[in-house]
Amino acid sequence: MPDDELDAILIQVTVPLPIPMIYAAFTDASQLKGWLCDSARVEPHVGGEYVLGWTDDPPFESRGRILAMTPDVDIDFSWTGPPPFVTLLNDPDPKTHVYVRLSESPEGIDVTLEHDGWGAGPDWEDARSWHFHLWDDRLHRLKDYLIKAAYG
Repeated sequence: MPDDELDAILIQVTVPLPIPMIYAAFTDASQLKGWLCDSARVEPHVGGEYVLGWTDDPPFESRGRILAMTPDVDIDFSWTGPPPFVTLLNDPDPKTHVYVRLSESPEGIDVTLEHDGWGAGPDWEDARSWHFHLWDDRLHRLKDYLIKAAYG
């Protein structure tokens, strides 16, 4: 990483459920809508679409592609950001990507999300901060969503 780039966003939650159930929450469009976004279109293979939509203010759609994936282990997808950061993050191509890894721990399964590819400067700091809050909120929603799905 060049010295002038910002550190990756790194967030982890531990979910006390089986890995296949957790992994499906990242690859099944209907499940993504339960915790992450308002609409989703996923083609679960390398090169497949990973499109997530939000109706929030401002509404936006992240039109990514799956860059790498190992079933029940990890998934890596390109990311396009919301309107305030379009020219920074998306033009001409997605500048950042999101990598999620699942690994066993004594308390359950660690879900580690890393959002990488940030540049430097105040605009990049604003974009990174916005995304940090998004991912922190949504990973905690993921845990709640999955526990409710498993136990009611």
